[in-house]
Amino acid sequence: MLKLPTKINPPSTDVNPNLHPDQANPNQKSVIVKLENVRKTYANGAVGLRDVNIELYQGDFKFITGHSGSGKSTLLKLLYGAEQATDGEVFVNGFNLKGLKGNKLAMLRRKIGIVFQDYKLVPKRTVSENIAFVLMAQGYTYKEIQRRVQPALKMVGLMHKSHCFPEELSGGEQQRTSIARAIVNTPPLVLADEPTGNLDPDNAWQVIKILKKLNSFGVTVLLTTHDEQLVRAANHPVLHLQNGYIV
Repeated sequence: MLKLPTKINPPSTDVNPNLHPDQANPNQKSVIVKLENVRKTYANGAVGLRDVNIELYQGDFKFITGHSGSGKSTLLKLLYGAEQATDGEVFVNGFNLKGLKGNKLAMLRRKIGIVFQDYKLVPKRTVSENIAFVLMAQGYTYKEIQRRVQPALKMVGLMHKSHCFPEELSGGEQQRTSIARAIVNTPPLVLADEPTGNLDPDNAWQVIKILKKLNSFGVTVLLTTHDEQLVRAANHPVLHLQNGYIV
């Protein structure tokens, strides 16, 4: 079964030159995400983030709010290595992402579950196959894949839809499938980029409830949204981005 741990173990600190100093003391609460004076400037001169400082601890659930273009998606891309910071330092699960690429970046991403606004499901694969796909790419055995997929489906309430294709699902069901895919390898960190942006209020709240349940097992969640009403209902700490600044 997919066993979501009640406590996520902090990353190993054995002989790792990329570790942030905050990870060196095992008696401290583990820092999962840390941005220090981060600035992101694109090739055309546009600035995505300006002097951003953030700390996210093991077991946190935080929202990042802000209007379109405020830098929310840019911030998440920095955290899973799709973009590199122009200035400053970005640490995730204890590792400095500056210059991280190839196998090292792939290993880091195995410890991050990513949920996108547009689901990114493979149209010609069933719900189960979409969830299993990430495990196949990571080299899991067939037996281990089967052991993990069913509990992930159960977590998001889609056992009865396991053999359906994405076109046969509602928007809410497609997003829940993408959440199952993100958590099937039990990552300690989940990044959700506007996961409720295309959903009606009822389906949006279902997604939040699933993420809250994951968080209750010790999974750290960072979620971007522009839905202020949803943020108030969820009752978790909020960081607000405006023109690239945390305000």
